[in-house]
Amino acid sequence: MPIIYCSMSIVHRLLSNVQKSMSKTQRAFIELHIAVFLWGFTAILGQLIQLSAIPLVWWRLFITICALLLFSKAFKRAKGLPRQLILQFMGVGCIVATHWILFYAAVKLSNASVALIALSTTSFMSSIVEPLVNKNKIKWYEVSLGAVIIPAMFYVAHGLPANMTAGLVAGLLCAIFVVVFSVLNKKMVDKADAMTVTFLELSGGLLLMTFLLPFYFVFDKTATMIPPKTSDWVYLFILAILCTNFTYWLGVRALRELSAFATNLTVNLEPVYGIILAALLLKENKQLSPSFYIGTAVILFAVLSYPFWRNKFEKQVGG
Repeated sequence: MPIIYCSMSIVHRLLSNVQKSMSKTQRAFIELHIAVFLWGFTAILGQLIQLSAIPLVWWRLFITICALLLFSKAFKRAKGLPRQLILQFMGVGCIVATHWILFYAAVKLSNASVALIALSTTSFMSSIVEPLVNKNKIKWYEVSLGAVIIPAMFYVAHGLPANMTAGLVAGLLCAIFVVVFSVLNKKMVDKADAMTVTFLELSGGLLLMTFLLPFYFVFDKTATMIPPKTSDWVYLFILAILCTNFTYWLGVRALRELSAFATNLTVNLEPVYGIILAALLLKENKQLSPSFYIGTAVILFAVLSYPFWRNKFEKQVGG
């Protein structure tokens, strides 16, 4: 852990030096791209770590929370909140943990590329679910873009080996849980500072995971809780410290300077970064057929073009 935090300190100094030679907006773009790149890297780490999904998520939550306790005042601030609100945040955290379980299950059942492309459908699921929950008007340009994704997803599925189909299904279920989490969190996130919210939600997720572990080991007697290799510990700390705590810090800094349009456009690059990394580091392009990448290209085009269409139609409505 000291080595990782030393690396973060070095990056922080580099970003501070870069800040002197560029505008705040330019610096924010760089920081957000670093965060998105690291988010795309989480699927690669999930593939590399020799643990099944539930133990992997438990360790990610445990290490992340330990880091928050050591390097933030989140616990002290959380104690001052009403008990009901604490329980609500922890309940949302259970949804977060479930979405991580499904995400890493998708990685283990298929590969990183399949999990990421399934997760990229989240924004379009949200365009339908969020208006229904909040009783807002459905935006039909969003639904139209979502309609493009449906046949493309069938094309992706057609390009998968039969043994990877379960991973695609797990990834799509993960996307649904992401939408549910986002809708609930949006209603509650202003009731406490962001670091405290993160601490409470991840603590709730860790409690859920700790409760599930005994049942999981009864179900799968071959599963192990202890990472079998030293490299697994290194990957776990990278996943928790760099890809969770550090990306959170970068994301918050960037969001202070960037518009919602610029932020969403950049975040939508996560599956692009992840799939490129999977091809370069894991050679997953050799496992997947051309039809998978054709379907992926259509989905990514829809995802990346979404902010442009939204900007266009919202301006028309506003005008």
